[in-house]
Amino acid sequence: MITLAEIEAAASRIHSHIHQTPVLTNHYLNHLSGAELYFKCENFQKTGSFKARGATNSVLQLTDAEKQKGVATHSSGNHGQALAWAAQQAGVKAWVVMPENAPQVKKQAVKAYGATVVECESTLPARESTLQEVQEKHGAVFIPPFNAERTISGQASCTMELHAEIPALDFLLAPVGGGGLLAGSALATHYLAPQTVVMGCEPEGADDAFQSLKAGKIIPCTQPDTIADGLRTSLGDITFPYIRELVQDILLCSEAEIRHAMQLIWERMKIVVEPSSAVALAGLLAHRSHFEGKKVGLILTGGNVDLAGLPF
Repeated sequence: MITLAEIEAAASRIHSHIHQTPVLTNHYLNHLSGAELYFKCENFQKTGSFKARGATNSVLQLTDAEKQKGVATHSSGNHGQALAWAAQQAGVKAWVVMPENAPQVKKQAVKAYGATVVECESTLPARESTLQEVQEKHGAVFIPPFNAERTISGQASCTMELHAEIPALDFLLAPVGGGGLLAGSALATHYLAPQTVVMGCEPEGADDAFQSLKAGKIIPCTQPDTIADGLRTSLGDITFPYIRELVQDILLCSEAEIRHAMQLIWERMKIVVEPSSAVALAGLLAHRSHFEGKKVGLILTGGNVDLAGLPF
């Protein structure tokens, strides 16, 4: 198991490179949910998402020889942007394999940070095979988007900050795609706030974490269908054991509930979040009776939304 010392080392390593993002509250959403909500706003993070944490932690630990080869990954957008930015800061070349249906704004951002975008079909096998081709051609080092201890340790720093600022949470809710954020959040909570119950939130159209937790083994989502593009990936063999051991439940929400939660955040909190970010609030509102009268932390994972394709 990743230790508290490793998480603290990651937080210290990346501290001067990233933002310590704010925690916001909202009276209307508290009233609507019947709970006391605290939103950790990673939409204000470098590159617009929490992914900057894990990518930076990974790039900063590359050897000189690895830096010469460059880095590569596959990503629907946010990890690609984060890795492109972290590599640019370190003077390292980067290649990012992106599914063809990834938001155009995310592809443009990856290119703007100096990385090369390589497009592929919108399936995990296509992403992995295309990445392998890139690595074979350029010798680049693979920086996993979620399924790696360095990535998980970096993501855990987000929840470390939340617990330090808002102690004694009853619940912590985080969206789950590949599971890097949820695994890191669960680990940080296990060490720093063991009384807090951790739950993941997931779209019904990409419910592999829900199915996997119920079955006790990884059940990949082969045809994800959700507006939450950052959550279309399936759990990994490193992230799943942490989730199985430390996460109490996975809450599902519909596409309509995701759109509604996203619109609520835009209208009531006056901040820009992408659909994946809204899944934590959507999950809570879909199961609100469970959280009434409780103190709940929610991670708003990112704000890299395609303004030309708003769902409301």
